[in-house]
Amino acid sequence: MASVTLKGNAVELAGNDLAAGTAAPDFSLQDISLQEVSLACGAGKTRIIATIPSLDTPVCHEETKKFNDAVASLENVQVLVVSMDLPFGQKRWCGAEGVENVRTLSAHRCTKFGEDYGVLIKGGPLDRCLCRAIFVIDGEGQLKHVEYVSEIAEHPNYDAALAAAQS
Repeated sequence: MASVTLKGNAVELAGNDLAAGTAAPDFSLQDISLQEVSLACGAGKTRIIATIPSLDTPVCHEETKKFNDAVASLENVQVLVVSMDLPFGQKRWCGAEGVENVRTLSAHRCTKFGEDYGVLIKGGPLDRCLCRAIFVIDGEGQLKHVEYVSEIAEHPNYDAALAAAQS
């Protein structure tokens, strides 16, 4: 189980850690148009899935903007930013911030995604939110890179995620 903290305090996560070299779990999430999105929707593309607590926090805001800028120059790479934020809030945020290169997805209807990816926070002030993690999945659905960010209030290793997506 990943060891994760929020401002130095231990956070309990539901589910098991994923590891590079294994198959990515399928999922069903909602996009800003309220359409269902699954892992198969991006088949053939490399996907970077960034899980975050909420777009309305400073680090999540910066992270999403950074991936939005980075993916613009990458061929055949799709970035999915997943949170428990409602699709309506995600749509408002993306519009206000000019975010057009990443796809925000909401896990608000069910905790299964969070459990399957080992990112669902159990208890504490962020109960039912997702911790900060990065998953890079190749076109065949295999995990190429996994990072559970040890301190939720810190940034992921962007360079490692982008390098994995380009390899």
